[in-house]
Amino acid sequence: MTNLTIIGNGNMARGIATRALAGGLTVEILGQDATKAKELAAELGTGVTFGTTAEAPQGGIVVLAVPFDAAKSVVSTYGEALTGKTIVDITNPVNFQTFDSLVVEPGTSAAEEVAQLAPAGAHVVKAFNTTFAGTLVAGESGGQPLDVFIAGDNADANAAVSSFISAGGMRPLVVGPLKRSRELEGFQFVLMTMQANPEFADFNWDTGLQVTK
Repeated sequence: MTNLTIIGNGNMARGIATRALAGGLTVEILGQDATKAKELAAELGTGVTFGTTAEAPQGGIVVLAVPFDAAKSVVSTYGEALTGKTIVDITNPVNFQTFDSLVVEPGTSAAEEVAQLAPAGAHVVKAFNTTFAGTLVAGESGGQPLDVFIAGDNADANAAVSSFISAGGMRPLVVGPLKRSRELEGFQFVLMTMQANPEFADFNWDTGLQVTK
């Protein structure tokens, strides 16, 4: 049985799959390009299967490791095949042409737009949008385990994602309902602009957000 299906075969898919495998989960990689999905599955090793997005996801948790527009398309295309699934939206709806704004309207978020497209029996959870791919592969940043911020409206779905995150050696932090994804996406946008700013040359996309006390 596949615990986790990841839609996508890029760097974030690699990072999240690495944490899932470290936590003892089985992983399915589905991509538009079967060859790339196969290559990533082979790189990740035992416990990973692969296929294309023409196939229905087998995992109870389905991670959308694709850009925002592609995430909406995936959810719309799968439709009822996602019923009963926990859908994890990791996207940051940044305007990558200007890198100066988000592409969603005020008062909503990428995760909420994805949720509007999901079937009634699926639950959308925001997670992993505040983590970078390289830190996920390593499982830490600056020698500290990663904090993964979670927003979602369904307690069972939040718990399932939290359990997977904990198993992978990270700390899950449920920050509230799905509408809190607005703040998570906005804050990560600010962090991304800092990563790209030459004044912060030592960041190199390998930082991590962490709550300390």
